[in-house]
Amino acid sequence: MLRVTTASLCASCQRMRLLLPPSASTFTSAPPDKRPENQHTVDSLYELSVDVRRVRKCKGWVLSETSAYVSETADLLRDMGGDTTAIARILETHPEAVLCRPEDVAAQRDLWVSVCPNRRELMSIIEKFPASFFTSSHHDNQRANILYLQSLRLSKRIIGKLMASAPQSFSQPVERNREVIHTLREIYLDLGGDEGNVRVWLQKLLSQNPSILLRPAEAWRDSLGFLTEQGLTTEELLSLVSSLRASIAELKPEVMRQALAYVEGALACSADELKQIVIRCPAVLYYSLPTLVARFQGLMDVGVSAEQVKGAPNVLELTTQIVLYRIQKLASYGYDVRSGSLDVIVGTKKDFEMSYAKLHLRRQRPLFNPVSPIRSAED
Repeated sequence: MLRVTTASLCASCQRMRLLLPPSASTFTSAPPDKRPENQHTVDSLYELSVDVRRVRKCKGWVLSETSAYVSETADLLRDMGGDTTAIARILETHPEAVLCRPEDVAAQRDLWVSVCPNRRELMSIIEKFPASFFTSSHHDNQRANILYLQSLRLSKRIIGKLMASAPQSFSQPVERNREVIHTLREIYLDLGGDEGNVRVWLQKLLSQNPSILLRPAEAWRDSLGFLTEQGLTTEELLSLVSSLRASIAELKPEVMRQALAYVEGALACSADELKQIVIRCPAVLYYSLPTLVARFQGLMDVGVSAEQVKGAPNVLELTTQIVLYRIQKLASYGYDVRSGSLDVIVGTKKDFEMSYAKLHLRRQRPLFNPVSPIRSAED
C-alpha cells in the first residue's frame, strides 16, 4: 500500500487531518481512533460492497470524520464508467476519497479529462493511482503545469502518465518544472543534440521516469558537469546521456565519484579504459557502491577474473543471482565462462536465450564433416 501524506489529500481533507494524532497517518501498527465512527459513512460503504474491515484496520480515522461524501463520490466514479467492483476497490485502497468535496472531485475530473482520451480510460488510471486523482489542494498548479507541458507539444498520454505516477511534479509551481525542462533542453543541445529531436528525447525521458521533474535544475547541471570533467567528449556525453535516458535522473556526483573510483581500483583500469567501461556500461554511474561491490565480489567468487569483467563490463548490470543461474545453465552444455568471454551471459533474458540456443545447436551437430568421404575400418 502507498503511504498517504498530508500533501496527497484535498484541501478539506487536509484541514480535517490536522485534527488527528500523528500516529493516525501510519497504516500498520497504528492505535485505533478513539473517536466514535460515523455510522452513516460505515453504512454507505457497506452498501457499496466496500470491505469496511480493511478500511477500519488501515485507515480507521476516515470512518470517524464528521463530513463524508460516500454516495456522491461513488456517483462521480460511476459517471466515469466505474462499475461496482472498481468503485469498491478504489474506496478500500484510498478511503480518504470520500472526504473530498464533490465539487473538488468534479473539478479534478474535468482537469484530468483534458489529458485523457475518454472518461473510461481516466477511470482505469484512477483505479491504479487513486491517491493521485483525489488531490485538489494544488489545483491551480496542476492546471498551469498541464498547460505548460501541452505547450511543449508533449502527448496527452505522457502528460496523463506524469499526473498519475508523479503527482508531486504537478503540485509544485510551474516555474520549477519550466526550469528543469529548460535545463534538460540546454544540456541536450549543448551536447550536440538536434533541435528537431528535443521533444522526442524529452518524451522518452519523462515516460520512462516521471519523477525526473522532481530533481532540481541545479542538480542536473552538477551531474553533467561532473561527467564533463571526466574527459568525455561532447559526442560521447550525448551518446551516454541518450543511452541512460530515464536513469539520468539518478546521476549524482558523489555516487558517480565513488563508483568510478571503485571500478578503477577493482579492475586496475587506466583512465582511458575506465572511460570505455562507462561508455559500454553507463549503469556503473548510478549504481550505489554497495551494489557494485556485491556484484563484483559475486563474480570473483565463481572464478571470473577482473580482466574478463573489464572485457565485458555489462555483466555488472546483472544481479549475482542471474549471473549464477546463467553460468550454471551454460555449464550444462560444457561452456565454462571462466575460460572464455563473458559476452555470452550479458544482456537481456532474450539475448541470453539466443546465446544458449546457439550452444545447444552446436552440441547437436555431428562431429564429422559430412562432405568428406567416410573411411571404412579396412582403409
